[in-house]
Amino acid sequence: MIKIPLRILLVEDNEADVLITLRTIRKLVEEPHIEVVEDLSSCRNKLINFIPDVVISDYNLPTCTGLEVLQLVQQKDPKLPFIFLTGTVHDEELAANTILAGASGFILKKHLNNLEDKLKPLLKQVVFHMSEKEEIRERLRQNKIAINQINDYLDNLKFDNREQKDNISKIKDAIKDFKAGRDEDNREA
Repeated sequence: MIKIPLRILLVEDNEADVLITLRTIRKLVEEPHIEVVEDLSSCRNKLINFIPDVVISDYNLPTCTGLEVLQLVQQKDPKLPFIFLTGTVHDEELAANTILAGASGFILKKHLNNLEDKLKPLLKQVVFHMSEKEEIRERLRQNKIAINQINDYLDNLKFDNREQKDNISKIKDAIKDFKAGRDEDNREA
């Protein structure tokens, strides 16, 4: 069982498929927080206000296609994992195209009786990437702490002469430039 709480956005219009998927997710994830929507507008709202860890979407919806949902997700967060759960993908070429379009995986609805076996590795992959991101965030936090401590140390140094004062100012400016570059890199990631 996956111990990390997952925020899952399920885009599905078929009530029976929703119930099967919810039951399966609850078997695989100890603390899932699941939101269900069935159209593009509701999906857009959840991407803004719910911020899921993964999106699971049907391919054929009443008001849009799963590819439109995938495109919306990629606009909001290109790195957000996206899994198709569909009965529409009948041939290998179309299935490959969903992966090429950016989906993390797909499961055919004809395999709903084996959904747990099919979904488990995909959700484990999501968790693995989440823990990688968490490690990076922690390292960035530690780097910011170190920079703040260096700045504090430099602020409290007693200056013996003008040359030392100028050198300290240059070091502080270099740290600010470095920090600004790191912050920009984080926004892009």
